[in-house]
Amino acid sequence: MKIIVRNLPRNLTEEELRAMFMAFGRVQSCDLVMDQATGQSKGFGFAQMPLVHEAKAAIKGLNGKDMSGVKIRVKKAEDADK
Repeated sequence: MKIIVRNLPRNLTEEELRAMFMAFGRVQSCDLVMDQATGQSKGFGFAQMPLVHEAKAAIKGLNGKDMSGVKIRVKKAEDADK
């Protein structure tokens, strides 16, 4: 299941993002979306978790979590080809 994460701190690394999801199970991939001009994070990213029950646990456990004074938003990513 592909998961989108928004409102991330700009200084969060991909390794830190991966670690957040690994607490709930196996992570297939994890990517922060970067601004090509500045090389800085745009404040959102994606995680891919192969097992649906682990992905749902991650969404439930991380959605609304406070990071640097801001609550992150975590949900299933919509398929772009729909």
